Amino acid sequence: MRRNYDSCKRVLVTGGAGFLGSHLIDRLLSDGHEVVCVDNLFTGTKHNIEHLHANARFEFLRHDITFPLYVEVDEIYNLACPASPIQYQHDPVQTTKTSVHGAINMLGLAKRLKCRILQASTSEVYGDPSVHPQTEDYWGHVNPIGPRSCYDEGKRCAETLFFDYHRQCGVEIKVARIFNTYGPRMHWADGRVVSNFIIQALSGEPITLYGNGSQTRSFCYVDDLVDGLVRLMDSRPSFTGPVNLGNEGEFTIRELAELVLAETGSSSKLVNLPLPRDDPRQRRPDTSLAKAELGWQPTVRLQDGLRPTVAFFRRDQARRSRNPEESHLVAVSA
Repeated sequence: MRRNYDSCKRVLVTGGAGFLGSHLIDRLLSDGHEVVCVDNLFTGTKHNIEHLHANARFEFLRHDITFPLYVEVDEIYNLACPASPIQYQHDPVQTTKTSVHGAINMLGLAKRLKCRILQASTSEVYGDPSVHPQTEDYWGHVNPIGPRSCYDEGKRCAETLFFDYHRQCGVEIKVARIFNTYGPRMHWADGRVVSNFIIQALSGEPITLYGNGSQTRSFCYVDDLVDGLVRLMDSRPSFTGPVNLGNEGEFTIRELAELVLAETGSSSKLVNLPLPRDDPRQRRPDTSLAKAELGWQPTVRLQDGLRPTVAFFRRDQARRSRNPEESHLVAVSA
């Protein structure tokens, strides 16, 4: 039964040992809540949460949400799923299962507990969009049988399940469509463009641009994104979303590379490689709905967010150089 304490909630965060999940847990603990972190550590890492184990309000469970979970909580943030192409294409069947079976299990838990649940969906539901910027009423342009489909269609199916549980069973849902997010604790081997460029620049390796680098992305700093998730969870009951969460500032991939070079002081050269299949040409959110409903908008500029992100990767690179066997194991598993 839901405890319904106003001052302190017991919150479940699936995927809590991941990049985004660990920052969300930091925020929830700082707000005075208890947190149950669930992660199977397929892409999450204990390093992201090791600073939390001394906190009496933090609990870690190693669990795969494709299997049922029996806990007592007041709110659920469902963030569990590999989120970068290298990670989710490593085991595409498991990726789809995590989105679909995981959603079913977490929605079933929310139904039993009569608690609110938030789904971390993605801008990938828009595919390679023919509408720019993307608004929430755009249905997307997605290849259902391509190498990225396990993630794109898995997340689309999860959204369907959330809204069907809401309509059929009365489950109180929130759906966030998350656009490119970056910051400290990104995985060094996840293949995302920000982490790729920083690692390459710090190592003095060529920075790889796919295509001619003219494709665009919008980059949201992790603290801004977490604030959006918390505001969405706390929003009025009748507001379900989906709602875009991301930064409307739009940069070409080449511009990002140049900013990374400037921040790292690297002399790495830019090289061009073939564009991956189904790679979106443009990606920028329309965040009008988030501004209107949540009073939310990002405040951290890309130039400012890169500074602590680069500093994190400098420290992480030094740690991995001291433990080369760890780097090898992580690279193989990713």
